[in-house]
Formats: sequence, C-alpha cells, structure tokens
Amino acid sequence: MSGHVNAIAKAAAEAVLRDRMHVAAIDMPPTVSDALDAWIADQPNPKPSRQEVVREALTAHLKTKGYLT
Repeated sequence: MSGHVNAIAKAAAEAVLRDRMHVAAIDMPPTVSDALDAWIADQPNPKPSRQEVVREALTAHLKTKGYLT
C-alpha cells in the first residue's frame, strides 16, 4: 500500500512542477544542433538530455550577466 501512496505523491509533485515550468520551443540551426548532440555524446553516462544542457547553459549565461542570482 505504501508503494501506491508514494506513487500518487510522486505523480502529484511532478504535476505541480510541470505547472510551474514554462515550455519554450526554440529553432536551432543544424550546426548548433549538431554541435550540441556531439557535446552530449562526449559526456559520461547517464548522458544529459538536450533540454538539460540548454537549460543549464542558459542559466549559467544569465547568472554571468547578472540576471539570475
């Protein structure tokens, strides 16, 4: 029973996080997309997703520029 309760709690928490996230689709030239995929391929397992890599890179850039703390 506790496994079922944990699954429900996890699903509820994930739903809350999804509601707080904003989805943004971006167009990338093939050269950028290919370079991104090559960088991901060079990473150790478990490999990050494109979404993770773009989110982390953008976050780091915005911190460097002073827009995020």
